[in-house]
Amino acid sequence: MLKLIRLDERLIHGQIAIKWSRHTGVDRIIVANDAAAENSVIQKSLMMAAPATCKTAIVSIDKAIALMNNPKSADHKILLLVNNPDDLLKILTSIEDKPETVNVGNYGRIAPKVNGEIRPTYRLNLYLYDDEKETLKKVLNLGYNTVYQTTPEETAEPLEKALS
Repeated sequence: MLKLIRLDERLIHGQIAIKWSRHTGVDRIIVANDAAAENSVIQKSLMMAAPATCKTAIVSIDKAIALMNNPKSADHKILLLVNNPDDLLKILTSIEDKPETVNVGNYGRIAPKVNGEIRPTYRLNLYLYDDEKETLKKVLNLGYNTVYQTTPEETAEPLEKALS
């Protein structure tokens, strides 16, 4: 069961390991990221940050989709992490198991800049170019419970409000 899919450009870090994994009660974390899946150094650093309470996998976007579409995934409580809006949209339009919540947490501060341009600020930890905003609007159109929330202690805000 896909408890939460989260857009967080940092993937696994302290908030994920300590707060989000406990808050959601997950037993699996899947990092869906093509670059991380191909880079052993990134994999090792992400695995060091992963909580010991969850089995963690770092896989490509296509492999994450295949894992989520495997009937065996229903036996687990899964937190799926992506680090950009395009990957979020691709996964949401390709999986059969629908997440309880789509969470946009931290994006745009450290993501690569296009032509050196700074992303406009929407919230303290949400910075988006126009095309990234449009991608998130497509996510909203899928009809999921989609929120902006950086930590579980904060009040979740509807993503459409954060984007306005």
